[in-house]
Amino acid sequence: MSDSRRLPSLSRRALLTGAAGAATLASLPRFATPALAQAAPLKVGLMLPYTGTYAKLGQFIDDGFRLRVEQLGGKLGGREVTYVQVDDESKPETATDNMNRLVGRDKVDVVIGTVHSGVAMAMVKVARDSGTMLIIPNAGANDATGPACAPNIFRTSFSNWQTTFPMGKVMADAGIKNVATITWKYTAGAEMVGAFAENFTKNGGKIVEDLTLPFPQVEFQALITRIAQLKPDAVFSFFAGGGAVKFVKDYAAAGLNKSIPLYGAGFLTDGTIEAQGEAAIGIKTTLHYADNLDNPANVAFLKAFKAKTQKDGDIYAVQGFDAASLLEIGLGAVKGDAAARDAMIKAMAAAKIDSPRGPLSFNKAHNPIQNIYLREVRNGRNELVSIAQSAVDDPARGCRMT
Repeated sequence: MSDSRRLPSLSRRALLTGAAGAATLASLPRFATPALAQAAPLKVGLMLPYTGTYAKLGQFIDDGFRLRVEQLGGKLGGREVTYVQVDDESKPETATDNMNRLVGRDKVDVVIGTVHSGVAMAMVKVARDSGTMLIIPNAGANDATGPACAPNIFRTSFSNWQTTFPMGKVMADAGIKNVATITWKYTAGAEMVGAFAENFTKNGGKIVEDLTLPFPQVEFQALITRIAQLKPDAVFSFFAGGGAVKFVKDYAAAGLNKSIPLYGAGFLTDGTIEAQGEAAIGIKTTLHYADNLDNPANVAFLKAFKAKTQKDGDIYAVQGFDAASLLEIGLGAVKGDAAARDAMIKAMAAAKIDSPRGPLSFNKAHNPIQNIYLREVRNGRNELVSIAQSAVDDPARGCRMT
């Protein structure tokens, strides 16, 4: 990017300590905001994938966020909202330039994004350098609320560790001893499989083989053949979006769903069941949401989302919806003055949200504390089996934020 306004980069050392983000924020000047600026619209940058493998996921996050803003009268903290929308295409190589344009050229007040963990980490770096408010409504890269944590960065989704760690004990408790894992070879896949394996082996299980292929490749046949040769007690997998659709259908086409039970992170079947059809029946996953959660917030959310989009809401829509709720709490506390950063962050950090997913609060690293549910695909939905682990709090390893 040749724009002279391009923001400076953090050193690798600063990125890994997490302290630089706090220091950067603390040193930002605090100016009184003129009344005219307070009346100006709040500019929200939506940096999400609107094309490619994760296109549906990005659109549902967008729809969920806008739904919540509409419920609030089109305002956040009393200010009208305008949007600057960027298609990040799930490409880490263009993420820094896209984020810099939102911050430097478009001068957004806050950025909401994204789905892909590699893209999200580039966004985190720019947010730390610039002090821009960033709310991550999906990407679960552990480092975002770990070594790279910063006061101005929040997540309304999950950490990769958080969603799959409980499944290790669930499967071990079910008597499963030997498991093969399969995922894309990138950050999210490695972290989700790693968290599952951490808890599974701690409870006596054994990983017989870790199978991977590059993101976003979907040629699964050779790996499915290998699973058939290994004959594990079960398979644990992470895929999402279009890749999840093809993997589940290929697994069933090979007949393995009849002999080797398929488990996974919830994204395997979230937002994908309709396309997967009968191939998804019986798959068990863990996630911070189930389609039939019977609480008033979820019932109301699903009804409102259906009315807005004519589609059934899912966890991606919930995460976008909750991102707007969190931002409203922060801006409401400062009467819309986004420059009153310290007070805004304090309010957001203390937020307790009655989310469609259940109780939602935030830990010291600004990652959600939330229930993780065991679900099974039945009746075309991810139906609740049980709470796999309640109030799961990511350990925020490496976070030095004060």
